[in-house]
Amino acid sequence: MSTHAAHKPTVLFVCVHNAGRSQMAAGWLKHFAGDRVQIRSAGSEPADQINPVAIEAMREVGIDITRKQPELLTVDTVSRCDVVITMGCGDTCPYFPGKRYEDWNLTDPAGQPIDVVRTVRDDIKARVQALVNDLLSKR
Repeated sequence: MSTHAAHKPTVLFVCVHNAGRSQMAAGWLKHFAGDRVQIRSAGSEPADQINPVAIEAMREVGIDITRKQPELLTVDTVSRCDVVITMGCGDTCPYFPGKRYEDWNLTDPAGQPIDVVRTVRDDIKARVQALVNDLLSKR
């Protein structure tokens, strides 16, 4: 009897501070996939708090990302994920054979005005929608 059908894909979003891009991506993934996907996010150098401009940009589209705190990326976190999406953190993410890796080249919203962060938010939305369609169509 196969338990594979019950396996939920686990997606990890990684950026340097885990305060903007990765948090927005996790918010979008939760919005589109609900509980059909397990969602993690982390940073190689986590900030003290989520970028308030990123929070505001997501609030504008009805998504609350205030419940999470930036977390440190660990080898263990990466080892337990199926899909690892990096966002400008370079080579700091450990590599495990057999996992799906994608690098999304996105502007870092840190210190940027809201109109720049909105553009990043909308870019992430489109990428997450494509990811959800791909992940959930294979089940």
